[in-house]
Amino acid sequence: MSLATGQIHQGDCISGMQQLAPGSVDLVFADPPFNIGYKYDVYEDRLAADDYLKWSSEWMQAAHRALKDDGTFWLAIGDDFAAELKIEALKAGFHCRSWVIWYYTFGVNCTNKFTRSHTHLFHFVKDRERFTFRADDLDNRVPSARMLVYNDKRGNPNGRLPDDTWIIPPSVPDTFALRPQDLEDCFQPGESDWYFPRIAGTFKERAGFHGCQMPEQLLGRIIRTCSHEGDLVMDPFSGSASTLIVAKKLNRRFVGFELSEDYAQAGTERLGQTDIGTPLTGSPEPRMSAPSTWQGRPNRRTKARAQADAESSQDVGASVRQQLAAALDAAVWEAWKSLKLRRTPERMLADDQKAEQFYARCVELGVPGSRSDCADRLLLLAAAGTKSSVR
Repeated sequence: MSLATGQIHQGDCISGMQQLAPGSVDLVFADPPFNIGYKYDVYEDRLAADDYLKWSSEWMQAAHRALKDDGTFWLAIGDDFAAELKIEALKAGFHCRSWVIWYYTFGVNCTNKFTRSHTHLFHFVKDRERFTFRADDLDNRVPSARMLVYNDKRGNPNGRLPDDTWIIPPSVPDTFALRPQDLEDCFQPGESDWYFPRIAGTFKERAGFHGCQMPEQLLGRIIRTCSHEGDLVMDPFSGSASTLIVAKKLNRRFVGFELSEDYAQAGTERLGQTDIGTPLTGSPEPRMSAPSTWQGRPNRRTKARAQADAESSQDVGASVRQQLAAALDAAVWEAWKSLKLRRTPERMLADDQKAEQFYARCVELGVPGSRSDCADRLLLLAAAGTKSSVR
């Protein structure tokens, strides 16, 4: 007999999933214990490695059984067992589509190694050819750089699915970004590196009774992309019930399992306070909602520095933009000089062949924009008489 949906079932997830009808679940999201000694109320998070892997294999096999043939499985896991659990998932019959990195600020502080500030999110499917991935849904796409930057007619007006990795070249020497909101073009929704803040203790989103809580916007991205309205979403480790809450808000059916009686009760209460269609908590674009490093609030230790900066009218953000503009000017002028022409920029640009050579050289030097953009920048430099400053 299959278990009822629309609720959290208190008890062991393996036996619970075995009571579901085979092939009844559309999407599984699992955030299991990481086996790092975290203090849960009833679960011992410090098993021998072999025992942990054996248990992980068993619950993933149960999840595989519960999934439909075209179902999707997402696994959140830390560094310590990420590689091992990926292998166990493959053994269970899953196929890996993406290995996503969830990056967050205010990482877990470490004393003898670099601060831990990411979690692995594995995107598995049951069938290599048949699975849900709503790439054409406008909510799952991002603006096309072809159109916004290069004015390329080949760009899709509906946007695109971004690359799975974004590499930022050092276009401005001797500068760097401290936090994601300082970067303009990375951590896009469809890339394999995702930025969402952790649910810290001061966040309004914090449920309070469970320390390991996923951001609703992160879960929303997964559920919107890998399921349809009315599909069944399952979380074997309900915890704070955030997965099920997001599923309910997005008009999906849901079912969860939770070993702890207290957690199950608290999660059920949260679900009872959630309505279908309620907006997800948190910003869908956290880089835009959080202040940049240079706009943060000064505390007592930094007030003196802030005052000194104000007195000297030193706007760091403007300084970086000025450096970037100067770097682009230098690159455009270098492209012009490399042609070694005895004619003015105006005459060169009037020659289509030479103008194309100039634009090709700009592209080689990493200057963004169309041919006309590069030409306009060159003409402005020549008109302003700044060629001596960019040589």
